[in-house]
Amino acid sequence: MTTTTTANRDRLIGMLFGFFPAQVLQTVAQLDVAEHLAGGPLPVTDLAVRTATDPDALYRLVRAASILGLVELDPDGTVTVTPDGTLLRRGEPGSVGRLAMLFCGKQTWGCWGDMAESVRTGDNAWERLTGRSTFAFFDADPELSDTFTEAMAEGTRAAAPAIVDHTDLDGVSTLADLGGGNGTLLAAYLRANPGLRGILFDGPGAVGDAAEVLGGCPAEIVTGDFFTSVPAADAYVVKSVLHDWDDERSLAILASVRAAIPDGGALLVVEPVVPTDPGALAERHTLLMSDLNMLVCTGGKERTHAEFDDLLSRGGFRLESVTPCPPSGYSVLRAVPA
Repeated sequence: MTTTTTANRDRLIGMLFGFFPAQVLQTVAQLDVAEHLAGGPLPVTDLAVRTATDPDALYRLVRAASILGLVELDPDGTVTVTPDGTLLRRGEPGSVGRLAMLFCGKQTWGCWGDMAESVRTGDNAWERLTGRSTFAFFDADPELSDTFTEAMAEGTRAAAPAIVDHTDLDGVSTLADLGGGNGTLLAAYLRANPGLRGILFDGPGAVGDAAEVLGGCPAEIVTGDFFTSVPAADAYVVKSVLHDWDDERSLAILASVRAAIPDGGALLVVEPVVPTDPGALAERHTLLMSDLNMLVCTGGKERTHAEFDDLLSRGGFRLESVTPCPPSGYSVLRAVPA
């Protein structure tokens, strides 16, 4: 075997076994290990009691987690959470715990395992494997719905400062966040723009702890179905929503906005934009993986500039500008009624 072939094989092996540490991360998050260690180090036997796990199996988990830098494991079996491990705690600034539980949980995991069939058919695996659409499944499982809402909030907390800084809200008095989950992004907009009033709009099971997140902000929480209608507002922000849906369903959302938006109003679509330059694609690894996640889990897709332009045009809007929001990876696509 040549040196080149060995290096190539080693690179592929590294990718092949990438799911091992991902599942360690997910399991540590699911068992709330970091939460149980928040008060200080614990013997693994005590940690097993608190996590309701088998002591030997838990020891093997934390031993693996220690080489990933999530915990420190002393020779006497005492476990201490590390700064990285602390990021698996719910509500911790910068937390990724619920993201780990969502993307490495059994439903998403199973969908990725059935990717070949999705590539063959173009259909999403979630509905094929569970018998329900993704969001109908969430609605029927409050615990998973809570995990999804908090996972989306975790991602939004990290991206919100850049998104808010690159959004022009000049002349906007009322901003409606459609599909805004627990209001994390809307709260960031309202706190950065005194005098702005907000409307959080999502399904009844999706708003989570929005009342707490939006506490002290001039905002109301309205529940409903954005495929049917949306509240009246000067401007609408739609973050990480259109990529969940194919063009037909996305156009239904846009039709609701088009029916409600006033003359002079603005639609702000906050999503990554897939580059078409092959060189730029190499720098957007996460975006391309997200595109495949949409394929297998929801039937949606990440879109190029041209695809957004076409979709918005068919929805009755004119794409006015595309503003990247570094370092978040998102862009704000500003559209106005055509």
